[in-house]
Amino acid sequence: MAYTAIESMRKTNEQRFGRDLGPMQPPLYGNPKQPNDLKSSALRFLHERCEGLLFDPAVEAEEKRTGIYQGKSISAHQIPFNMERDIDRLCLEKSLEAFIDSGTAEDAYTVYYCYLEMFLRRYGNSKRMVELLSEYESNGSSLLMTHRDHYSHSVYVFALGLAIYETNESFRTEYKDYYDLSGAEESAAANHFLEYWGLTALFHDIGYPFELPFEQVLSYFEVENQERGKGSLYLAYRNVESLTELDEKAVDWFEFLYGKRFRTTNELFAHNITEKLGAAYGFSEEYLLDILNTKPTEPGRFEYHMDHAFFSAARLYRELAGQLGVRQLTQAHVDALSAILMHNSLFKFSIAFYKDKEKHRAPMRMRQHPLGWLLALCDELQCWDRTAYGRNTRTELYPMAVDFDFGNNAVSAVYYYDQEEEKKIHAYNEQYRAWEAGGRQGNPPRLKTYSDMAGEDRRFATNIEKLVDTSEIPLTVRPSVRPADHRSKHIYLSGSNFLHLYDFAVALHARNMPSDTPPQAMEAKFNAMSLEYQLSGINRAKSFGRYLNALGCFYTDRPVDYAMVTSFTPEQAESIAPLEHERWVRIHRDMGWRYGTEYETLSLGEEEKEARLTLREQLRRHRSTMDGNPTSEEIYAHYDTLPETEQDKDWKPLNSMLELLKKFDGLRIYHL
Repeated sequence: MAYTAIESMRKTNEQRFGRDLGPMQPPLYGNPKQPNDLKSSALRFLHERCEGLLFDPAVEAEEKRTGIYQGKSISAHQIPFNMERDIDRLCLEKSLEAFIDSGTAEDAYTVYYCYLEMFLRRYGNSKRMVELLSEYESNGSSLLMTHRDHYSHSVYVFALGLAIYETNESFRTEYKDYYDLSGAEESAAANHFLEYWGLTALFHDIGYPFELPFEQVLSYFEVENQERGKGSLYLAYRNVESLTELDEKAVDWFEFLYGKRFRTTNELFAHNITEKLGAAYGFSEEYLLDILNTKPTEPGRFEYHMDHAFFSAARLYRELAGQLGVRQLTQAHVDALSAILMHNSLFKFSIAFYKDKEKHRAPMRMRQHPLGWLLALCDELQCWDRTAYGRNTRTELYPMAVDFDFGNNAVSAVYYYDQEEEKKIHAYNEQYRAWEAGGRQGNPPRLKTYSDMAGEDRRFATNIEKLVDTSEIPLTVRPSVRPADHRSKHIYLSGSNFLHLYDFAVALHARNMPSDTPPQAMEAKFNAMSLEYQLSGINRAKSFGRYLNALGCFYTDRPVDYAMVTSFTPEQAESIAPLEHERWVRIHRDMGWRYGTEYETLSLGEEEKEARLTLREQLRRHRSTMDGNPTSEEIYAHYDTLPETEQDKDWKPLNSMLELLKKFDGLRIYHL
């Protein structure tokens, strides 16, 4: 019984109406051929281990006392509070499933959205933090010599961690022991992990907007093949205290948690990390604090590199303190932040010295810092399907896909390279054989990640094993090739930043409000709905490129010599509307909705429209959806049977999108 509050509502309805009307338990994705692959394992964790996620027994008791539900669906007080929490978890599960299938930034976005709505309770307050990284990467990264995506990358890292927790008994045991959860219910431990691992994984790279300008300046010289080092012109940050300084409330609160007063996040993090690793690695709190204080201000000390992890941790602390309030922060929050702080260079080069033969220390163990250990592992494993932005990166060979098997408390990975790149692989193999035949003089030839996986030194796996102890989760890696399949990406000609999906969805939902309605009122109307309905609006906006493609149109923010589209004709609307209906049907099916008209026909003792809409949300049955697994053709035929008022809902909002695109992104739509 994965979704217990949904099941409880089902029993309530059965008692009320004398028959089983729903809502029904949503199905769990499973791959019978590979039950421990990435998708199956990560989704199984969310579906089965996280029962009771964010439930509130006090609210449930108040609902029983008053008879008034506190949960919202399309509006407030329609469903039990805990049922809304169950549906929120289902939203996260289905959003992660869509992302694993596609790997696109748009589908990564909805995973972020779900997490922030569930654990920080308001995406709108944190959207700049999420959107800034994607905006910087899409606009500025092409100026760099080497750079790959970190936005979708972070969601893959998140999924990897869920899969490892789900399948690796040793890690679950160590995590529960570390956080004194061994005596708690399994779901309580899993829910704790989901919250703090989500923070660690999803936001570990949000500091890249601080690193990218630094790299852009150095790239100017690297274009001329000048190595970075002494004599390089570089940026350094000043007034860093504006980011790291703790206010008096925070100083008092962390003194309560740790028994020590800290004036900056650097002091807090240095203490946290030294407590965990100092004795084992032979460093003091003072040593680590000196490293942290000089990372942003003296990059020459660190081989002329700027550490985005430093800024990620400091920026995320600001977000948490602002959104949750500093007195809601726990030591586990600080653990998540210190894991982020270490993931890039701090642990590698200032603690473990993993490339220094003389100074090299032992790899990090699970029990020393579970979140730090897991982030270091997953961040290295996630090297596939990453958009290349940098000038050199675009020509290098990286894996495009991967097959994982997390069974038997181990990790087995097959990384796939594009078959079209086999010429590069053959050339590398010939060079390698020639190097062997020549007595192995000098360094062996390399082909970026492929040679690290294919070479006899197993450099890819060996480097991971230098960072994290894998004795309790053996790692096996091998490369392979296969034809590229871009269909899952749903790549269309339309292209721009198109980052403002939240703004589009808010404005689209408010399209019938007066034109002078302030944005705050529009946003309040949107946020009055549950996460499920907010995602429905966002997913509609995400689908716009697909609909335009079907019409032979595209959007762009660049001036092009094509005929501009200012509105959709009735004929075009007839083409678009069935596509939108198909999206709506499939999403409702995935979210556990079933066909039914009982909310319109059952005797309720009152005939008010609002009461019937409320019953529809409690039954999760709808006259316009379809049961089973209908084909596209069957859904299009079903659309033709809908009343005109229902059909209008599928195409009228799309004309509104034309104006919204122009307003928010400066986009225009053109005919091919």
